[in-house]
Amino acid sequence: MKGLVDKPNYIIELLEGGVTLDDVIDGHICEQALGEKSAFVVGDLGALMRQHVCWQSAVPRMQPYYPVKCNSSPAVIEVLASLGLGFICANKTEASLVLEHGVPPENIILSGVCKQLAHIKHAAKNNIQHLVCESEAELSKISRLHPSAKLLLQLTTEAHAAETSMAFGFSLKSCRHLLEAAKELGVQVVGVTFHIPSSCQDLQQAYNHALSDARCVFDMGVDLGFNMNILDIGGGFTGSEGQLKQVESAVRPLLEAYFPPLSGVHVLAQPGSFYVASAFSLAVNVIGKKVMNRHWDSLTQGGNNEDAEFLYYMNEGVYGPFSRKLLGNCIAAPSVHKHVRCAEEGVYPSSLWGPSLDQLDQVVERCLLPELSVGDWLCFSNMGVCGPEEFSCLSTSPQLPVYYTVSTCDWYKMQGAGEALDSAMKNFSMVRYSV
Repeated sequence: MKGLVDKPNYIIELLEGGVTLDDVIDGHICEQALGEKSAFVVGDLGALMRQHVCWQSAVPRMQPYYPVKCNSSPAVIEVLASLGLGFICANKTEASLVLEHGVPPENIILSGVCKQLAHIKHAAKNNIQHLVCESEAELSKISRLHPSAKLLLQLTTEAHAAETSMAFGFSLKSCRHLLEAAKELGVQVVGVTFHIPSSCQDLQQAYNHALSDARCVFDMGVDLGFNMNILDIGGGFTGSEGQLKQVESAVRPLLEAYFPPLSGVHVLAQPGSFYVASAFSLAVNVIGKKVMNRHWDSLTQGGNNEDAEFLYYMNEGVYGPFSRKLLGNCIAAPSVHKHVRCAEEGVYPSSLWGPSLDQLDQVVERCLLPELSVGDWLCFSNMGVCGPEEFSCLSTSPQLPVYYTVSTCDWYKMQGAGEALDSAMKNFSMVRYSV
């Protein structure tokens, strides 16, 4: 994960005989019982494999390209590369990381808005041919620095524009002009990319509009002599199998209509959160506690709430692994480590805060928890997606330790996935986990 150091030869704990991820978390918490009680992360590499199998089963026609910005852990890159995924890189650093793990340049797409000149030069030097182009100024830069590039035009969508105040890309009306400009500059255009956010409420309408626009751009490109053969439908996949099936049911008939298999168009997608969200769990320690008397309306769970409200302070907050809260994302309530709730035990309105005492450092605004004590541990699941600067030096622990695991069952499945993992994942050092 960003800010978490993976040594060049990192250790993967092999779980045998019914040992679970919870057992691993228990073990590392016990190790810290008399220590500093620092936060740590546990990564389940088998979850990457399970999500890959799910993806291939649900949307076999869509080739997954993983956006490195979601989680740039070398272990994640190495596993996904061994499974044959392509990669979306937003800059030179991400492209270098992926190349270092043996990913062929033809399986890399350089995206990123307003690319720096050094990033375009780096792509040209390393034979990364596929670049996303979102403006005429970008086209001009690419034509000078990487004239042999093969461009994917970034098409704006209504759903994406509604989510952000700065929508980048081309409208359908402006695409003809850009294609003509590319033709005049001698730059190849080979396809279209767009993005439908996961927050979109009407997937059918959004994809219908985007794919019909993409078809128009393809036709214009073909008329101008371009070999249009790549369609990238972007991201917006949350990690839920149910949401993936909703997208599939919306997209499949439209692809059949606009880009049937016999058309020869390669269909790509960018499942970032889908692959990594469930693969990582974060354990944090309660370092402070405050009791307040403020009533919350509409409490939905039973229990003896009375008038108490608890504020708990944790050893990590929004200036560390929960930074995506600052971007408006919701952090789900955690589970309490080693806690079995009794029927008569009360739960109380609670809020969870980071250690900075900053008013912005509120991780979970409100949830119902049993009364906790300083020193208790909380476990946050689905922590695999890293936001910008997620694990920066502002974190109380500059480098959170990451403990990687995989069950023997998942490891054998990974080896049978059609790739020679033993040779591809050369940086892995497998050890048996001992309780």
